Amino acid sequence: MLETSHRTLAVALAVLATAALTSCGSSSSSEPAAGDTVTLSFQTGSDQTAVDIAAALANAFMKANPTIKIDTESRPGGSEGDNVVKTRLSTGEMTDVFWYNSGSLLQALNPAQTLVDLTGDPVLANVQPDYLPVVTNENKVYGVPASTLTGGGILYNRKVYDKLGLQVPKTWAEFMANNDKIKAAGITPLIGTFKDTWTSQIFVLADYHNVQAAVPTFAQDYTAGKAKYATTPVAAGGFQHLADVHAKDYMNKGFGSATLDQGLKMLVEGKGAHYPMLSALLPPLLATYPQTATDVGLFGIPGDDPAKNGATVWEPNAIYISKTTEKLEAAKKFLAFVASPAGTEAVTTAVQPSGPYRIKGSKLPEDALQVAKDLQAYIDQGATTPALEFLSPIKGPSLEQITVAVGSGLTPPAEGAAQYDKDVEKQAKQLGLAGW
Repeated sequence: MLETSHRTLAVALAVLATAALTSCGSSSSSEPAAGDTVTLSFQTGSDQTAVDIAAALANAFMKANPTIKIDTESRPGGSEGDNVVKTRLSTGEMTDVFWYNSGSLLQALNPAQTLVDLTGDPVLANVQPDYLPVVTNENKVYGVPASTLTGGGILYNRKVYDKLGLQVPKTWAEFMANNDKIKAAGITPLIGTFKDTWTSQIFVLADYHNVQAAVPTFAQDYTAGKAKYATTPVAAGGFQHLADVHAKDYMNKGFGSATLDQGLKMLVEGKGAHYPMLSALLPPLLATYPQTATDVGLFGIPGDDPAKNGATVWEPNAIYISKTTEKLEAAKKFLAFVASPAGTEAVTTAVQPSGPYRIKGSKLPEDALQVAKDLQAYIDQGATTPALEFLSPIKGPSLEQITVAVGSGLTPPAEGAAQYDKDVEKQAKQLGLAGW
């Protein structure tokens, strides 16, 4: 998944502060006897949303299960944290349970050798079936959803839209027309934050709903080496979008050095009207900017056909059990709590959901963020598509550098798409996929 420290959401999802790593791996003792106190180690991500969710889950679980203690630790963000997970799994030093991506990145963990197989286990009883494929590898299920569904697309300032009398666009042409009106009003139409390079990818990644709507077999053909970004016009569209907004000078001054935090602040304050981003980045803003809950909405990146308008979604990260744990019973009990309405209620008390949960019986609270309500509306209409990384194991590591160059006007969009095709080819060959 696109971690929000994330590399993706993810999703993130991308506050890149590095947290101290402790070295608590699994205990050397055997499964404790009934009635004894058990301590589970739980590694989570470093972005604030992940930290807050993990704390809420751990505290609520310990309150309901006083004989089980959970010690949490966080890991660095981005590729550094990714390497920490892989290294500790390979050396048998991973925590009992840990938070990590769902989707294509799961395959890189060699789950059959490193994770506990949960296939058919009661732990999964409340998990929505639609979620299971993103935590499945070679027909075995390994995780439960750690948080909520995340919407990817355009976050927009609803007060700016109300002030200028704008409607949510359903086509790219309507979106560009809105940008013209916003620029004429003296407001920055589109926020770019290329200092945090991963944020430049959203126009490409969140455009996947439009790709699949036009070419339903793209994911399988792409995985098989038959479909390419550069030779599939709708897939190349995300790169063209980057070029379009740059050519129109819609982005904020200094977008190349602007950060994610600065971009979110611009959006909430109404100094920028649109921000291509993930909905999961909003809850941490509520403490400082409570108006985030009502003033920021979400719409999917518009395509060319209004009848096929929809949004791309990122499935929640997952919580997994390390195969080296010697406290399997307690670990499964914790995951069953995470994947229950009681678990999601605990999360909601700590972090306003930025999208719907993937747990049966869990509902959005009445005071949910507007972006969560907007995403729920797309889901109710059957107008969502998982991001490509949940449908294919291929995601090239250099995309964010390519999209920065295209979005900065340094690389033509067609050339950027071709560069990305070469980037993913390297990864596909490393994965040993047929057709490459």
